[in-house]
Amino acid sequence: MPSWEEVVAIAERYPEVEETTSWGTPSLKVKGQFFARLRTESEGGLAIVCDAAEKAALLASGDEAYYTKPHYDGYAMILVDLEKIEPERLSELVEDAWLIKAPVRVRKAFEESRE
Repeated sequence: MPSWEEVVAIAERYPEVEETTSWGTPSLKVKGQFFARLRTESEGGLAIVCDAAEKAALLASGDEAYYTKPHYDGYAMILVDLEKIEPERLSELVEDAWLIKAPVRVRKAFEESRE
């Protein structure tokens, strides 16, 4: 079961990530742009940015690791149960969220460094 510390460790593989707070909870940003936060609400979970189509597909999959709440309706964010998600899949979600929110210059430099 991944923890918040593991989410942070995954995110820190990418440039310009900072651990901070958003809405009074631990969060991650890239160059000041929010892309994930640990929810401290009673049902917990990780709120993470994703593509709207991916959100729909994840929710339709029936996988219990993914859920949403009415507050997130209309937002390209998925809620993730850290007790139910596979670590490899979590890594993919974090990378995708970073890619969505990273400024073009940062994203291009990162992609070029991987070639």
